[in-house]
Amino acid sequence: MKSTHGTDRKRVVMKKHSQAVQLAIAAAVIVVVAAGCVAAYAYFTKSWFFKPAAAAPAQTSAAASASASTSTSVQKQTPPIVMPATAPLFTTANYPRVDASTATQPLALAFMKDFTGTTTIDSSKLGFTQTDQAYTRLIQGKVDLILVTSPSKDELARAKKAGVQLEVTPVVNEGFVFFVNQNNPVSSLTVAQVQDIYQGKITNWKQVGGKDEKIEAYQRPVNSGSQTGMIGLVMKGKPLMQAPIKDIIKEMSDIVNIVADYSSTNSVRGIGYSYYYYATTIYQDVNATAANNVKLLKINGVAPSTDSIKSGHYPFHTAYCLVINKAATTDSPARKLKADMLSNRGQTTALEAGYVPLR
Repeated sequence: MKSTHGTDRKRVVMKKHSQAVQLAIAAAVIVVVAAGCVAAYAYFTKSWFFKPAAAAPAQTSAAASASASTSTSVQKQTPPIVMPATAPLFTTANYPRVDASTATQPLALAFMKDFTGTTTIDSSKLGFTQTDQAYTRLIQGKVDLILVTSPSKDELARAKKAGVQLEVTPVVNEGFVFFVNQNNPVSSLTVAQVQDIYQGKITNWKQVGGKDEKIEAYQRPVNSGSQTGMIGLVMKGKPLMQAPIKDIIKEMSDIVNIVADYSSTNSVRGIGYSYYYYATTIYQDVNATAANNVKLLKINGVAPSTDSIKSGHYPFHTAYCLVINKAATTDSPARKLKADMLSNRGQTTALEAGYVPLR
């Protein structure tokens, strides 16, 4: 009879072996499942399982400098923000101090409105004077920039005496015009005829194709913008006759009124002068009836107009100027405003205000 002790021992070993295998299989399954879960979690959450690449070693100072330089150059290549053409360039509080002549006050106001973006500016509160007073204020340092005609010899002498050098720059084109009553049959004069009239050589309208009437050649006061223009643009060194006191007209508007006066039998005798913009634009607002009762004369057969003045074909071509103290620094309000007035935006503003731009 066989021993049951050996058989039982064998059964126990086999049972333990079977259990070990089962445990190993279960453990393997658990490991596989766990690994899959971790991988899935890492994939969807970018967790710590997928660590980023190790950081590069710290740069040396030279390398850091080169990197910074590269970064700066890239930034410089980025296009700057372009502000709209209507963006304010000044506020009404920091706008430079400006004065202007009678004929350029609308231009000064147009610039201020456009450059500050303020359309409700009251021009009566800006303290505008006239040509000679504007030069005086600039010389005295009471204003930063003036819009006027070119300075007279007297104004240049006063500036020199005060140690001020004037910097004069054209800002818009202009024409110096002569006008007569609309009932005067004369519609054109030559440059030589105008010069002879104001030298006292031609004294009767019949000498230039008109009626047998004495010529009343009106003038403006010394240092007024139009008188300076008359001397410099028209007479060009020829002596200007001494006008009777009664024929020296203080205000620009009055010289037009006298020539335009249709109630006076002597009005057809008169001849006066002014600037194109004043005679055709400003004076219409002053006295439209009188403005329509005068006519501008052709000079050498060329009528004054925006086109003939801009092209230079009109003989008495000139300009309104912006004038500053030459000592003004590069970053001064005067120089900034000067640059803005001469810019495309400034010239467009001048055109919209009725003036003849430089370009």
